[in-house]
Amino acid sequence: MVLQWTTSANRDLVRLHAFLNPLAPRTAAQIVQQLVAAAEQLLTYPQLGERITAFAPRDVRRLIVGDYELRYELADTTITILRLWHCREDR
Repeated sequence: MVLQWTTSANRDLVRLHAFLNPLAPRTAAQIVQQLVAAAEQLLTYPQLGERITAFAPRDVRRLIVGDYELRYELADTTITILRLWHCREDR
């Protein structure tokens, strides 16, 4: 399996860090590290997240990491991180 991040997902990470960093720099770094580690864990357990049937026939899934949702897609041998956000965000 190969892990790739969309431009939107990378921007989400930067946005989350920029939001949290002024108030809690250590927490900001820890959250980003946790999200990246969760994405990397998908290489071992690609079906770990809950499948979102609204996207069928695509295999789009969501993985909750603390207070954050990481949305990804499985396709052949590729895991694509699509987006991520805080669960309290209006999405």
